[in-house]
Amino acid sequence: MLADASGVMPEALKFEGDKQFFIAALDHADLIVHGRHSHEGHPNSDRRKRIVVTRKIAGIAEDPASPKTTLWNPSGAPFEAARDHTGVHSGTIAIIGGPDVFDMFMDRYDTFWLSQAPKVRLPDGEPVFSGVPRQTPQEVLSDHGLAPGDSRLLDAINGVTVTPWRRIEP
Repeated sequence: MLADASGVMPEALKFEGDKQFFIAALDHADLIVHGRHSHEGHPNSDRRKRIVVTRKIAGIAEDPASPKTTLWNPSGAPFEAARDHTGVHSGTIAIIGGPDVFDMFMDRYDTFWLSQAPKVRLPDGEPVFSGVPRQTPQEVLSDHGLAPGDSRLLDAINGVTVTPWRRIEP
């Protein structure tokens, strides 16, 4: 789960090691894609080029509140058009979710970084992918042609890890 039953990431799911890993990854990304509730809210957030997935527009639009943000409705324009609108034509694209956004890119990831906090339980929470809890996140990733790499320990006391799931080359 990536949020509680109300759709909010609770304090119990926030760990300093995970936060630092996340921020460092975003600092190296050329473009960030997320849903309207997934803004990362860090000091560098407004300096990053981003695409916000929304159904409130017909296709692609500038975000009047944020000059580095492109609004994109996937049913009105292909992702490549939204990406081109940002001016980013190569480099790293970070997809930071939520579940609908993650699902949209499932067959396009080179690497999906799956963080896990095994001591946290969020009954009726919002799952990371739409197929959870019917399947585990690992089964969903595997079903989409990704395989796990070596996990990194981010918080020893709480057992928080992050595992890269990389595309298996045919």
